Amino acid sequence: MPAPKQRTRTTYRTGLMAEALCRWALRLKGYRVVASRYRSGLGEIDIVAVRGRTLALVEVKARGSRRAASEAVTPRQQDRLTRAAAAFLARNPRYNRYDVRFDVMLVTPWRWPAHIAAAWTPAP
Repeated sequence: MPAPKQRTRTTYRTGLMAEALCRWALRLKGYRVVASRYRSGLGEIDIVAVRGRTLALVEVKARGSRRAASEAVTPRQQDRLTRAAAAFLARNPRYNRYDVRFDVMLVTPWRWPAHIAAAWTPAP
């Protein structure tokens, strides 16, 4: 088993590669990526993409299985992403009239990323 520092570095690189693969997958589906790894004091959004009048805020999860990847998006993380989305929209008012959607992309070894559109709806 690799040392903790090495494991963290490997996990970080895996995440970066998964996000890059997901950006390509979204582009092939007709999305325009407007931000990657958007950070605010409230959280981080992996990918912000636009298609038509839809603004997709995408969380990328890379795991060994699709089930593990889907279970990695916890309610707490959804709340953090919702707050980060509010910060993004406050700083980018040109997207205020877009339909905002929270998507998840699941990345597993040797498979094309699974794109789950409208994976959740934030609580009011």
